[in-house]
Amino acid sequence: MFAIGKLPPEILEKIVMEPMQASRVKREDVILRPKTGEDCSAVDLGGEYCILSTDPITGAAKDVGYLAVQINCNDIYSSGAEPMGVLLTVLLPPESEEALLEEMMSGAIRAAEEHNIEILGGHTEVTDAVVKPVISAAVIGKTRNRKILSTGGAKAGQDVIMTKWAGTEGTAILAKEWEEGLRQYLTEEELQNAQAMKAYLSVGKESEIAFAYGATAMHDATEGGVLGAVWEVAECSGLGVDVFVEKIPVKEETKKICKAMGIEHVYEIDAFDIEGLEKLLKQETQRDALSVIITKSPCALLKEFVPKGKCILHEDACKKCGQCLVPGCPAMVKQANGIPKIDAAMCNGCELCAKRCKFHAIELIPREKGGKA
Repeated sequence: MFAIGKLPPEILEKIVMEPMQASRVKREDVILRPKTGEDCSAVDLGGEYCILSTDPITGAAKDVGYLAVQINCNDIYSSGAEPMGVLLTVLLPPESEEALLEEMMSGAIRAAEEHNIEILGGHTEVTDAVVKPVISAAVIGKTRNRKILSTGGAKAGQDVIMTKWAGTEGTAILAKEWEEGLRQYLTEEELQNAQAMKAYLSVGKESEIAFAYGATAMHDATEGGVLGAVWEVAECSGLGVDVFVEKIPVKEETKKICKAMGIEHVYEIDAFDIEGLEKLLKQETQRDALSVIITKSPCALLKEFVPKGKCILHEDACKKCGQCLVPGCPAMVKQANGIPKIDAAMCNGCELCAKRCKFHAIELIPREKGGKA
């Protein structure tokens, strides 16, 4: 029996992906095929490549038409392509009224107009196979200069950049679906801010910028959240990824909604407490229940951060592993001999580099002992 949500990766591979990949039919005009984590397929019809993607909306009851178009357009944008049209399949339970269908279609049309695409057709049906409205969209797009960015296009040594905030879509949906109940936990302004996050769902602008500046892979974070998206990029690319949770932005409205929805295990932890954070992550990933971990700490480069002193590097203890360079601190540079160097003028003593060093080659000199900031 399956749990609600995405199929487990091992089941998806065994029952869905492997049989498809083993099919004897391999057309030359299909240039991007199904793969775990890959949201789009691509076909060469001559001229620009045709990009295709499909997804249903099952976790929401309001704004489903709007969401269906938005989320599927994001998959096309994440391949570096431009959406052109969308096909909609609408399944309604027998007790549905006309007003429901009108709301679904008006939302879909509004989203389509925002993205300058046409609704090309689809299918509508009333059936007792569903107990609530279900809408599925298939978006068709075209490439720019026959270039495709796949989820598996990441390269070793690249930076992974996240736009907007974690939980944007979920926050907007919950704020709309549970508007009355959430008024006990959020102010009216906070509730309106949470609902307004729907306006930030599209990744069209940032994908266009990333494409223009040479990104080799993009992926839209949806059901699996930030962790799921990063895992899929890593899996498709055959790479590992260092994730700096302290740099993942989360809106205060999102945090409050998590607590209001009855999630028992909600934690806030100092982002610079690497050991504690690792311990908490291991603890909660083994828990058979939903958990939310929120990292809080001001950026060490901002004036809000109170410097602890200065970090120094003992070159004789350095093994040149490069782990201290991974966070991308501007105070650290790699010398020609492979040993990092810490710029004392820029160091704020956040200790991220020291905590990553397993050889104790980096030491914090507190302010009271001469490590002035």
